[in-house]
Amino acid sequence: MEQRFAATGVEASTPVSMNLRSTTLPPCIVFEDDDLLVVNKPPGWNTHAPSPYAGEGVYEWLRHREPRWAELSILHRLDKDTSGLMVFGKTPLANRSLTQQFEERRVEKVYRLRTDRLVQATDWIAHWSVVRAGDHYVARPQAVGLDPAETRFHRVAHGSGWTEWEAYPRTGRTHQIRVHAAQGGMPLLGDSLYGGGPATRLHLSAHRLSFEHPRTGDPVSWSVDPQWDHDPRSLLRQAVINPSETDAYRCLHGASDSGGSGFYLDALGPFHLLHSDSDAPRSLEIGGGIKAVNLYHRRLNRKVGVSGTDESCPRWVRGEQAPEAFTLRENGVRYEMRFDQGYSVGLFLDQRDNRRRLLTGHIASGFPLMDSPVANPEVLNCFAYTCAFSVCAALGGARVTSLDLSKKYLDWGRRNFALNGLDPSAHDFIFGDVFDWLRRLGKKGRQFDCVLLDPPTFSRSKERGDFRAERDYGTLVASAAAVLKPGGTLFASTNAARLEPEVFLGQIREALAGVGRRVLKDQYVPQPSDFPVSREEPAYLKTVWIRVV
Repeated sequence: MEQRFAATGVEASTPVSMNLRSTTLPPCIVFEDDDLLVVNKPPGWNTHAPSPYAGEGVYEWLRHREPRWAELSILHRLDKDTSGLMVFGKTPLANRSLTQQFEERRVEKVYRLRTDRLVQATDWIAHWSVVRAGDHYVARPQAVGLDPAETRFHRVAHGSGWTEWEAYPRTGRTHQIRVHAAQGGMPLLGDSLYGGGPATRLHLSAHRLSFEHPRTGDPVSWSVDPQWDHDPRSLLRQAVINPSETDAYRCLHGASDSGGSGFYLDALGPFHLLHSDSDAPRSLEIGGGIKAVNLYHRRLNRKVGVSGTDESCPRWVRGEQAPEAFTLRENGVRYEMRFDQGYSVGLFLDQRDNRRRLLTGHIASGFPLMDSPVANPEVLNCFAYTCAFSVCAALGGARVTSLDLSKKYLDWGRRNFALNGLDPSAHDFIFGDVFDWLRRLGKKGRQFDCVLLDPPTFSRSKERGDFRAERDYGTLVASAAAVLKPGGTLFASTNAARLEPEVFLGQIREALAGVGRRVLKDQYVPQPSDFPVSREEPAYLKTVWIRVV
C-alpha cells in the first residue's frame, strides 16, 4: 500500500514502511499551490546563506524542508534587513512564466517604507543609476554605460515623527529603493548605511506582489502588513515557529540579537530561562515584545566538563515557580523538562530541525532518511541523553536503541517515550560507555540503518577515560561505521566552538575512508534560524547527515 511522504500532500512514488509523521507549515507561508510558494520573509534573515557554514537563508531552509519543495527556484530577492513578500517557483512552467514577467516588468512590486524626514511632494520619481561604491551603493545621473534605475514614490500616511510611503520600483537594482529614497532626502528609518534615523529595524517591506498566474493566466495578488512596531527578533521567531505545535525555542541569541554577548533567552513551555555570564540583574527588562512572566536564570558555564548539579541548576527569578517536572511541545512531540537536574534541563533546542528530520524521514532535497524502503528500520542513538532523537525516530516508525552513560537520563528517556504514546519496552535502552558498546555491537554483528552521534564536547568514562570532540571525533566515527549498514545514514554533530566546520568534516571523511567506507551523499546543516549567526555571534553548532556505502 502506498503511503504519503510526511508533510507533502503528494503521493509517494514507492511504498514506504516507516510511520512517517507530518508537521504543520511554518507561519511565514502565505500561499502555496502546485506552481507557487509565496512567503512573508521577516527582517534579519538572508534570502541566501551568506556562506556554506553560516545559518541557512530563507531559500535553503525552505528547499530542504519538504520533499515537494526540493526543486524550488528563487525568482527575486530581498535584502537581509528588508521584510515582506517573496515568490518561489515550484515547477518549470512557473519558473519560465515568472522569469519572463519579471524581465518584461509585468510583476507589480509595491514596497512600504518609513522615514523621519519631511518631503513636500506627495508623489515623485527617482531616475538615478545605482552604482556600487565599496560596501554600499550611490546614486549617479543616468548616463551611457550605467544601468538605468527608476522608482516612483507615493506618500500614504504620516504620524508623530514619521511619514510612510509606497515605492514602485520599475527596475531591480541592489539597494535601489534605499539609495533613491536617501538621494531624494528621505532616508529610511533604521538605514544607518544611507543616513537614516535610528530604529530597531530597517523600515522597508515588500508590501504587495501582483502578477499573472503562470498556469491559469489569471491575475493574482498578495499583501502583508509591515508590522513596524513589532520587534524584529520576535518577527523572526514568529515566521518559523508554529505555536500550535511548538512552545520551546530560543527567543534571544546573544550579540546576533543585540542582546550583548553572553545573554540568551529560551522559551520552555510556560517558563523562560535566561542564560548569562553574570548573575541575574535585580531589575530585568527583556524587551523584544517578550513577556517573560515566569522567569528562571542560569549562569553560563564556560568550563568544559564542569557542571555541578547544585551550582548549575536554573534559579527562580520571578513569576510562577516550576513544578518538579513539566512538559513542553516541539513539532507536536512532548518532552519532560526539569530545572533541578543540573546544567541541562532535558532538551537541546538547537537540534529542533534535526529532530524533525527523524520525525518526517526527510533530510534535505533529494536526501530521504532511508535510501530505500525498510520494513523495520533500526536506529542507534549514541550519547542519547534524555532520548529526544530516539523519540522522534520511534514516532517515525523506527525501532530505536538508545545508548548513554547515565541511567538517570535513560529513565528520563523512557518517560519521554511514554509521554508520546510509545511503549519503551519495544525499544532498547543501554547503559554504558559508547565506545565499549560500539565494539560489543560490532562483534555481535549488529547493523543499523541510521546511527546518531551527538556527543558532549567533553566526557569521561571509567572504561575509556576522557573524550574530547576536537581530538577524538574521528575515532568515534570510525567506531560507529562498524555498526552502520551499507547505504545507511550517519548523523554527526558537535557544538565544540573551536572545531572549525572544514576540520570537523575532514575528520569524518578521513575516519570513514580509513575503515573502507565511502561517502555517497552528505548534507551540512547549520544551527536553526532562532540561533542566528553573525560576525559578533559566530556559529558554534555543526551537524552533517551522511549516506555511507
